[in-house]
Amino acid sequence: MSLVRWDPFSDFDTLFNRAWPRTSASWPRIALGDTGEAKVEWAPSADISETEKEYLVRAELPAVRKEDVKVTVDSGMLKIEGERRQRKEDKNEKFHRVESYYGSFVRQFSLPENVDVHGIRCESQDGVLTVHIPKRTIEKPKQIEIKVQ
Repeated sequence: MSLVRWDPFSDFDTLFNRAWPRTSASWPRIALGDTGEAKVEWAPSADISETEKEYLVRAELPAVRKEDVKVTVDSGMLKIEGERRQRKEDKNEKFHRVESYYGSFVRQFSLPENVDVHGIRCESQDGVLTVHIPKRTIEKPKQIEIKVQ
């Protein structure tokens, strides 16, 4: 059994996600930077699936170079972080609308107990980061008879 950190607002997140099926995780948020300026924080959307042998996390990272992504595992948490850099401005180009978000991002996922953290591997293709998380078999506890003396 593993301990799970209690989040008092998780019920609100569940209710909100049921009311609006599209995940709010990818919506941008306004946050204050280190110097007090407002900045936009965004997070890539992710799909999580499972096969017989592994769990898969697919994060949508269009226009993010694989060199700008860092994937780590610590204390049962998978962390995907990185940065989408804004293109250099072309003085001859006039923007009428910009709907892309730029800057750093972080997504974290708790891992189940039956994963092999040393076998995790990642690949990036066509703007999608795929994290392969292999499963390991957990021995079921054996019943042991203890004689009463």
